[in-house]
Order: sequence, then C-alpha cells, then structure tokens
Amino acid sequence: MIVDGSWTLKRRRFTNIDPMEAASAKAKLAAAKEKFGREIRVFETLPTSSEVSNTEEPDDFYEFTPEDYYRVMASKKEDKFLKTRKIREAEEAARRSRITKVVIRVRFPDNHTLEVTFHPSETVLSLVDFIKKVIARPDLPFYIYTTPPKKQMRDMTQDFFSAGFVPGAIVYFSYDLPKDDDAAATNSAPFLQDEIMSLKGLEVIAEQPEPVQSAPEPAATSAAPAPVAQESKPTEKKPAKPKWFKM
Repeated sequence: MIVDGSWTLKRRRFTNIDPMEAASAKAKLAAAKEKFGREIRVFETLPTSSEVSNTEEPDDFYEFTPEDYYRVMASKKEDKFLKTRKIREAEEAARRSRITKVVIRVRFPDNHTLEVTFHPSETVLSLVDFIKKVIARPDLPFYIYTTPPKKQMRDMTQDFFSAGFVPGAIVYFSYDLPKDDDAAATNSAPFLQDEIMSLKGLEVIAEQPEPVQSAPEPAATSAAPAPVAQESKPTEKKPAKPKWFKM
C-alpha cells in the first residue's frame, strides 16, 4: 500500500523557535533513535475535506469487472513480449539497489500516526516486533492491515519489497479483541506509550531553520565631491626664427 494523500498531517505551526527548545527536540529524537535503532516520528492525522465519510466500502466494491480483467491481462501480455525475464530481473535488482530506506506509517484509531524507517530487505515481522515495543498494551493481541480493500497482513516473512511497501506505505493498527465493553474501553485509551507520545511534533521544532542575522548596513558617509578635472589650455608657441635670418 503506497503512501497516498487521503489524509493530512496535523503539524504545529511555530513562528519564533527558541534555540534551546530546538536543541532539546533534536536531543529527544536522537535519544529515541539510539534506543530503538530507528528514526521515529509521531503525528496527528486528520482526514481531508474531500473525504466525505469514514465508513469503509464493502470488499465487493473493489472487485474487478471483466473489462478490468482483460485490460490488466493485455498490459501484462504486452510487457511480457517486450521484455525478457532476464531484463525484468536486472531492472528489479537495479531498482532494489537504489532504494535504501522505507518509510512506514502506522495509523492508530485515535488519529495518531507513528512513522518509522526500515531497510527494504527487512520483513513485516520486524514491523510487528517494533510495534510491540512502543504500544501501551503489548500484552493484548493486535494485527495490522492495509486498505482499500481491507487486507490483514498475515505473512510475516515477506520483505517490504515483496509486500509492496517500497518506497513507503501506510498500514493500520487494530486490537484483535471481541467487540464488547472491554474492547471499547481499550480503544478509548492511548495506543502509544507516553515516551513515544512525547515525540509528537518534535520534528517540526527540530527542522526549523536558524534565524539569519542580516549584516549591518554601513553608515552613510558624506561623500566628498569628486575633483573636477580642469582642462589644460594649450600653450601658445612663439614662432622660432631661423638662425640665418638677420634683421
């Protein structure tokens, strides 16, 4: 599930950032990266105005029509004739070698998003293991899924390339509990640990550019008038008398 634009990140706006506050934000993010071995960001996510309803469409809404099927098969058949298997494998290997980081965003029911970086060769299991380290109730069963259509991630051995999560993806978190009063109470509580929630919005502070001080303008000095070059008058030469001329 490639990252889409159906949701927006609610970021805090700052006009004047205290340098001490920016340094503290960078230190907290660096400490979290050192502790968990990954870059971590926490955002609050809100649906865009174009999203009219939060209700999920039924799975049959996304079923292929016969026209869709023949169109997809025709494009695959054309690609098969244009490129040999070795060429496709070489192109895929080259593409994999260029990508060194995958950004996974995990969205929780309380409208918070956890952003984590992985290597493309890591598996879905590494994502699940990381989620267990940061959620508030790791003792409860949970699962992650993509949508649309809703598809639960069951194969934990898939790497992010095989799962289609490169260069980035959005997955959704849900506790795997029966729908009763206890489940409702669990879903109303914070999903992430307080330590992780304290990172919320820090990347905005840390990424603020330092104020640039303008150089003072030189004091205006009264410029002395430039000297006026006087034109030198040509000297009149007296006619010289030849030596042989005598009066």
